[in-house]
Amino acid sequence: MPSASASASVAAHVLVVDDERALANLVSGYVRSAGMSAQVCHDGMQAVALARQTEPDVVVLDLGLPGLDGIEVCRALRTFSDCYILMLTARTDEIDKLIGLSVGADDYVTKPFSPRELVARIQALMRRPRTSALTRTTADEPVREFGDLRVDPGGREVWVGGRQVELTPTEFDLLAVLSARPRLAFSRGQLIAEVWGESWRGDERLVDVHIGHLRRKLGDDPANARYVRTVRGVGYRMGEGQ
Repeated sequence: MPSASASASVAAHVLVVDDERALANLVSGYVRSAGMSAQVCHDGMQAVALARQTEPDVVVLDLGLPGLDGIEVCRALRTFSDCYILMLTARTDEIDKLIGLSVGADDYVTKPFSPRELVARIQALMRRPRTSALTRTTADEPVREFGDLRVDPGGREVWVGGRQVELTPTEFDLLAVLSARPRLAFSRGQLIAEVWGESWRGDERLVDVHIGHLRRKLGDDPANARYVRTVRGVGYRMGEGQ
């Protein structure tokens, strides 16, 4: 197990949720050795209760929990928390991974995995708000307007038609990047680099899932998008909101 001095630590409180007790304890040990605090639980209901009490920065969440499974826990967490959620799955079916991400998860790791890699993913999540110059803002930065859509980069708030829209950190970061350069069409790789960080390695279709979830929250029809438009063969860009 790596020592704290050997790891680039990122201060964070991590909640590890897995019914495999040995694995949960192993992961929490690596998390603590990397300079973060860790808490462990083994069922979904307890995970939701602990998240309310302790307000973790990151939840490492097993998809295949008994009773209240990882998908339902993820949905519940997103009703009150904007913590980063990293899903663990032993299933190889891509649909399971995408379902987890569509309810607000930020990343996923497939079992078996290296605990060191998992810690690196957690650290990458914690660095994400600081990785991109496009998402670094000051409090006095002006609100960006696209028709009925208003994006406040300093306050990290979004409104559509005067109604405030609650976004996850990933969804807001994607919108912040797109709205900072509204005339530029971003590829999926560019959005990964800006939001997840240039060192992130994984499936670029993560972008499509989060964009889909963002559009649903904004009330944006993908077939006739006003706010987040698809650029065929390239990726995505902001629309004018008309």
